[in-house]
Order: sequence, then structure tokens, then C-alpha cells
Amino acid sequence: MLEFDQAQAQLADAAPAPSSSRTETVALAELPGRVLAVDLQATLDLPPADNSAMDGYAIRHADFRPGVRLPIQQRVYAGDMPQPLAPGQATRLFTGSLVPDGADTIVIQEDTREADGHVEILREPTRGEFVRKRGEDTHAGRPLLPAGTLLQAAHVALLASQGLAQAPVYPRLKIGVLTTGDELVPPGAERQPQQIYNSNAGMLGALVQGMGAELRHALHARDNEADLIDALRTLATDCDLVISVGGVSVGERDLVKPAIAALGGDLALWKVRMKPGKPVALANILGKPLVCLPGNPVSSYAVFLLLVTPMLRRMQGRSEIYPPVGRAILRTDRPLQDSREEFVRVQARPLPDGGAELVPYGNQGSHVVSSLPWATGLARLPAGVPVHDGAVVPYYDLRHWLA
Repeated sequence: MLEFDQAQAQLADAAPAPSSSRTETVALAELPGRVLAVDLQATLDLPPADNSAMDGYAIRHADFRPGVRLPIQQRVYAGDMPQPLAPGQATRLFTGSLVPDGADTIVIQEDTREADGHVEILREPTRGEFVRKRGEDTHAGRPLLPAGTLLQAAHVALLASQGLAQAPVYPRLKIGVLTTGDELVPPGAERQPQQIYNSNAGMLGALVQGMGAELRHALHARDNEADLIDALRTLATDCDLVISVGGVSVGERDLVKPAIAALGGDLALWKVRMKPGKPVALANILGKPLVCLPGNPVSSYAVFLLLVTPMLRRMQGRSEIYPPVGRAILRTDRPLQDSREEFVRVQARPLPDGGAELVPYGNQGSHVVSSLPWATGLARLPAGVPVHDGAVVPYYDLRHWLA
């Protein structure tokens, strides 16, 4: 069987990175969740001029003497242009107000007493105190954001602070999802006793969109080769990446492989040393990558999270392909051991020392869908080694691995 790390790397390496010639310019409000396509440099200094970090008074530090009362030359609000500060005087400022030429120090209002148009300074200030210096945030011409950045609200704030109303990004990745099987019916439809509702389609659609990709199609094909060929052709034509669920084993009704062959594709079926999710397949049809996931919903979820998301991030053009893997204490009332690496659904619970402990869900069956909304992540347990209570194990946090 293929080792987990090897399978993860091979899938990611099979993903085509986006072309630098295919970009689109998007307005600030539409940037969250998009991937920056070019390196950006700062276009101006921030702050663009010295300004006050607090409400107070701008003075020349050399004018301070214990008990001195300085006449207030001007009151300046944020957005006003101050006059140059005359020697021996003070300018009343508010947070964000420009510091007048000639001033070098801000005395906060809590350390002053104002009366009769004068201000008395009650505590000796430090020279340069509470002055936000021009360019202390960013300097024009210096790197601002690198290509491959997944843009979020903080990046939008930075771009807006530079006066940028838009930015070049890669096109949103288009994903197609294919579920298979005569036993599946869509939620809301009438179900016969021998049938189950199709949970994989909705789940994978939500996972894809949660990754910032576009769900272009979610198709279902019955267990016949013609339906599968038609569905795969549509998905490969309209999408950048196709994800199918089920139908790639060696049973009589597992017809995905011959359907792929009929479209000129060559499917590599792997057995990955992981639980859940041993069967995983990769193919290329009509020039598009196709990943085939196992049919059980928990297995499909785990394989998408662990093996498909790095591939998807590379295709999106992100610079970070593999999110961080944490480590935490596992709690278990019995030793855990399997011949494959096991990814156990767990809930992370905070500890007083700032760490976390991982509590497994009671039923780890690959059909137990109720474990998915309960879990906060997956704990990785080594193959062939008993893992006891208190062991520190790798932890794949859903907040990072599904973003």
C-alpha cells in the first residue's frame, strides 16, 4: 500500500498550477477568498505624514519646563491641516491629527491641565512620545503582499490603506462533483427501504465552496456506463478539477474505471495506508484531473481534507499548500492500534496550561456521519503501534485544513 505522506505529495504534485497569464482584476469587496496573482509593492508611505497617536498637545520638547504654561496656538482635528508650531506654544491635537511642523512630541491630555487658552504640562514627556512617524507602517516601493496570498479581511484593509480599489487574482477554481450508485436518492425525495439519501454530494459541495472554489456542477450517475461517461464528459469539459465518489473498486457495478477508459483516461487506483479512506484513485480525462474518493461519507470527508485540499490549493495558486499540523494529548480509555495509519475524529478541548486534549468520538465507523459536525479535527495515529492515553499525537485542525 502507498504510505499516506507519499499519496498526499503525489496528489499535490499532479495538480496543475494556474497560469500567470490567466488573471482577473477584482474589486476590494469581492477579494476575500481569492488568491493574489502577482507580487504587490506599496505605493505610498503609511502613515503618509507624522500624526498623533493620542488626544493631547503637540509641543517642542525643548519648550518643556516644570510648571510652564504654553499658549494654545491652534486646535487641529483629524483631516485638518495644521499651521507650523511657533516656539514656546502648543497645538491641541486629537487622535489621527497631523503633527504640525516644528513639533516633535505629543503630551497626552491626561498629563495636562488646560485653562484660559493655555496648557500646563503636569509630567515631563519623553521626546517623540505618541508621534506616529511617516512610513512606520509601510514604505513606498517595499513589498506589500506576495503572489499566492489567500486574501482575507486583513489583506483588504492593507490594500485599501494603499488606495488600491482592486487587485489581480487567479480565476476562481471550478470544481465538478460526481456521485454514483442506484442506492442513492437526493434529500427531499421519496426513499425506498433499500435506498439511502445522498449525503456525499451536499457535503463535498459545501467543502469545495468552503475552500473558496466554485462548485460548477454536482451530478449523479446511476450504475450504468453510459450515464457515467456522459456525466464525466460534462464535468471534464466545464470544470478544472473533477471529484467523484464511489464506484472505483472491483465490484460488478463499479463502472467508473471503464467509463474513464472510454474517455481516453488512465486511472491509477491506489490503496493508501490510512483509515478511513484506503481506496483513492487519480486519473486525467480530457486534460483535467479526476480524483476518485471512497463511497462512505466519513472516508470521503477524510480523504478530501487530507489528500485533496493540498491539490486544490496548488491549483488555486496559493503559496501555502499544506496547513500547519499541531500536536496535542490524546485521551483514550483503551490502547488504539491498527495496521494502517488511523485518522481519528476528535474534539479538541482546552487545558488550563494553554494546550489541548483530544477526545475521540465514541463510534469511529466510516459510515457514522454524526461524528463529522461533532469533530474539530483529526488525530493521526501511527500504524502498528499501540497508542495509549496521554500520548502526544499530530492534530489536523479542521479550521486550517478546510480553509
